[in-house]
Formats: sequence, structure tokens, C-alpha cells
Amino acid sequence: MYTSAQHPPCARIRPLALLAALAIAPVCGHGEDLPQFSNPGTLADRGHFVQSDGASLYRAICQGCHMADARGAQGAGMYPALAANPKLASAAYPALTVLQGRRGMPAFAENLSDQQVAEVVNYVRGHFDNHFADSVTPGDVARLRASLPAGQ
Repeated sequence: MYTSAQHPPCARIRPLALLAALAIAPVCGHGEDLPQFSNPGTLADRGHFVQSDGASLYRAICQGCHMADARGAQGAGMYPALAANPKLASAAYPALTVLQGRRGMPAFAENLSDQQVAEVVNYVRGHFDNHFADSVTPGDVARLRASLPAGQ
């Protein structure tokens, strides 16, 4: 083996080289199909998210807390499950939650258009074991947004 004066071959790897290897490791997959993630926090000019469809918006904004399967999580905080959630029966409830936030969830009224809010709400209400037939329209979101107190 090695004496105290010697270092094993792996100890000779410089820290920066190790970090570089770790950084490219996800790119060098082993043929596994990894879930597709949007770049979180991708904002266009004026602070709006660039994603436009419900699935992309969910991946970019929601899944970091509510998880890819929308089953929620507990740990440093409690992130409620959106999957099979009866609270989503009223389209206004999730739309208002996205606009003004709720408990530890931040408000997204300044970062999402009415169309984007409608898209992500309809996506969640129609996926993850949610089967709500009605949908929220951008007009519905505009009316909800107008009902919010100033500054929200």
C-alpha cells in the first residue's frame, strides 16, 4: 500500500479537474433517459418567464418544490401535493394561488401573463391524477388579477 509520505493516485487529481469532471458527468450519461427539465428561473425581458405551455411552465416553476410527479415533498419545508388534489376542483383556487402565492409559495403575478397562468393551472388540473373537465381562460385570470389588492 502507500506510506504516509505517498499519496494514492486519486489524491493527485487536482480539485478543479475533479469539479470539471463532475460538471460534465450528467452530459456523459449511460444511455439512461433522464427527465427533461427546463432551466429554472428563465425570465425574458420585463421579468416574465419565457415558457408558454403548461408542461414547460410546470417544469420551470413548480416541480422544484412540488416534484416532477406533483406528489409534493417534506423536508426543509412542506410542499403540498398537487396530484389528485380535490382543492383544485375550483379553477379559481389554483389560479389565485399562482397569482398571489400562499403560505410559503411566492406570488407569480409579476412574472406570468394571464395566458401563462391559465396554461399552468389547466395543465396541473388535467394531469397528475387530476381530471377536472372545466378550464380557466386568460380572461378568467385577468378578472382574478384585477380583484387582487394593489401591489400583488
